[in-house]
Amino acid sequence: MSTLYNHMVDIIEQKVSPVAAKMGQQKYVMAIRDGFIAALPFMIVGSFILVFVFPPFSADTTWSFARGWLDLSAKYRDQLMLPFNLSMGVMTLFISVGIAASLARHHNLDPLTTGLLSLMSFLLVAAPLKDGTISMQYLSGQGIFTAIITAIYSTEVYGLLKRKNITIKLPPEVPTGVARSFEILIPVLAIILTLHPLNLIIEAETGMIIPQAIMALIQPLVSASDSLPAVLLAVFICQILWFAGIHGSLIVTGIMNPFWMANLSANQMAMAAGATTMPHIFLQGFWDHYLLIGGVGSTLPLAILLMRSKAVHLRTIGKMGIVPGLFNINEPILFGAPIIMNPVFFLPFILVPMINAVFAWFAVDLGLVARVVSLTPWTTPGPIGASWAANWAVSPVILSLFCMCSAALMYLPFLKAYEKQLLEKEALEEQQKSSPKVNATPASTH
Repeated sequence: MSTLYNHMVDIIEQKVSPVAAKMGQQKYVMAIRDGFIAALPFMIVGSFILVFVFPPFSADTTWSFARGWLDLSAKYRDQLMLPFNLSMGVMTLFISVGIAASLARHHNLDPLTTGLLSLMSFLLVAAPLKDGTISMQYLSGQGIFTAIITAIYSTEVYGLLKRKNITIKLPPEVPTGVARSFEILIPVLAIILTLHPLNLIIEAETGMIIPQAIMALIQPLVSASDSLPAVLLAVFICQILWFAGIHGSLIVTGIMNPFWMANLSANQMAMAAGATTMPHIFLQGFWDHYLLIGGVGSTLPLAILLMRSKAVHLRTIGKMGIVPGLFNINEPILFGAPIIMNPVFFLPFILVPMINAVFAWFAVDLGLVARVVSLTPWTTPGPIGASWAANWAVSPVILSLFCMCSAALMYLPFLKAYEKQLLEKEALEEQQKSSPKVNATPASTH
């Protein structure tokens, strides 16, 4: 077992870690991640509005408070939905600007100017004008991949033209803002002359504009992302990287966010249309509140167990980690216990979230647990966040608590084994402290 573990650690350190580290620092991955983080506040508030418009009450309820809320929502549905439509409904606008602004820093470009260029690029291909009205169809989740591509394309074109000095330069005496406006003229023209004709050609040949064509191409990938194998693969990669000391969550969520947002948008559209069953399972709320309860590895239950440990070291770490763990921050546990690169915790750290993923997937897939329809902050405590994400249903709370109990049971035997090692070490140290010191007398040289 020890030989197998050492062999696996060598593979992680020599093969996996270098690739993951490079991927985590890859400029496009970082820009996409930053773009979604920038858009997150707008999407969280928009999701909250949707929950308010569709309260968690039965349509035939006789409770006066619930009946009044439902009637109010039905009467003023269009007015109440406006904040949602201008936040979650246009999420791609925020994401487009955020990605380009982040990527601009890698090219020493002005983030604001680059973000606006990206916004124009996206609208040029994703917001067709008909009868004086702009379509909002691709401003939500369906246009996410188009927003990513146009943001990267427009920023790279701008950066290339500037590096080649293909810009309009004004004398130094001209104010910076005015000079920057003229500098962007050629990139704007280049974007229009490339993207707009391309969009027209694709539409003429296929009957689809660019966002439609992109969604048609990646639909198999989107469908595959919402499957149990995709969940298990994402969790496995995240856990392996974290065990090696690399922030696997940033890498995995950076890759999965576009799929999660597209699927969340589809669930919200189904909810707004009055559907009783949402189409997608694997969303960020599923990831955060069933698989990563207390942080990566679902370590909140472990923190509770540590607080009752007989080993002073583990008991201290448990007390330090319990409060941050409630809000899914578990660095005190990961590095204090430690779990990172600790062979005793290798198997449970990898397997706990994967086994819970199987439980959670089938519970949701069989209709026993409500599906995610809302975006929640990742720091929301597990059971509360699970309910919030599913429009305040009760069933996700039960599932989240079940996953916590499951994690505790799986961690317990490994914790006991590690605790035994530490207790033996503590006893030995205590024995050395209490034993009398013997002063050795050096031999005489006479």
